[in-house]
Amino acid sequence: MRNFLLIIFISVAFLNDFDQLYFGSDDALDIMTWNIEWFPKNGNTTVGNVYEIIQALDMDVIAMQELDDTDSFDQMIMQLNEYDGYYESSWFAGLAYIYKTDVVEINNIYEIYTTSPYWNAFPRSPMVMDMDFMGENYIIINNHYKCCGDEYLNLNDDGDEENRRYMANMLLKEYIENFFPNKNVILLGDLNDNLSDSQNNNVFQMFLDDSDNYLFADYDIAFSSNTNWSYPSWPSHLDHILITDELFDVLDNVETIKIDYFMDGGFSDYDYNISDHRPVAIKISSNNNYVIGDVNQDSLINVLDIVLVIDIILNGGNQFNILADLNEDGIINVIDVVQLVNEIIN
Repeated sequence: MRNFLLIIFISVAFLNDFDQLYFGSDDALDIMTWNIEWFPKNGNTTVGNVYEIIQALDMDVIAMQELDDTDSFDQMIMQLNEYDGYYESSWFAGLAYIYKTDVVEINNIYEIYTTSPYWNAFPRSPMVMDMDFMGENYIIINNHYKCCGDEYLNLNDDGDEENRRYMANMLLKEYIENFFPNKNVILLGDLNDNLSDSQNNNVFQMFLDDSDNYLFADYDIAFSSNTNWSYPSWPSHLDHILITDELFDVLDNVETIKIDYFMDGGFSDYDYNISDHRPVAIKISSNNNYVIGDVNQDSLINVLDIVLVIDIILNGGNQFNILADLNEDGIINVIDVVQLVNEIIN
């Protein structure tokens, strides 16, 4: 059955040039947000295309919006041998993550603002991923805000679509500052509004005004040619990636992934078979000073690192750190201590 599904996946994407797509690299954290529009929009054709796209782009983490059919999602994940997936449900086209299991260590995934007082701001509860990559901890918050509106922000009307998105941003800013004040935080998703709106009508103004602590990685895209925007059918740029100041210096690249350019039928083909949104992706550089064994990252491998590895082991491995996994088997145990001691001696 698995081989049969794989044949379907490959055959439906055969006429496209997805093998020419690229973004991911081994020495950086590659993250993409993608509204996949009621996945799978066109049945097995969609599943096959998305499978090929994910393989080609080689992302470490994909935050997905509008997952509709969880069975099709599960079948696709089964074929993506390097990846695993997570979703809570498909309620109202749900949120999901796809991540590369050999480099991404998941600490926790959970939803926030789930109770009825927050449903107006969040028709879909934000999904938080707490993860480690190359010894660094990252918090990713996946979102799909309320759509539509008249482009005017009315703070006196709770039903105003712009006001609902404004309140979502206010709540998430408060959440980040309360729980992750010094963490590497990435807030992303289909945020359903423009960064380029006037100050009085900009639902993101609280982030834009706090430029010491927050940066929209895709800000320049929003003010560039509409050929670079994530929602060509309007056209507008609605899919955003916000990072906190801890990541300013390691943001290496951001771009809208123009998958439609690699399809024989262009955007009309992409829209019919995959989605009406293009994905947006960022590349976060890893610290080139990271060395396996240098657990405390002081540029020295010595007895202090041995102490830290032993401490991780005594705590049941619950503080997994890729820099302590000397033999890179995904487990921190006495073998890593022995290998670290040998490295110091030699």
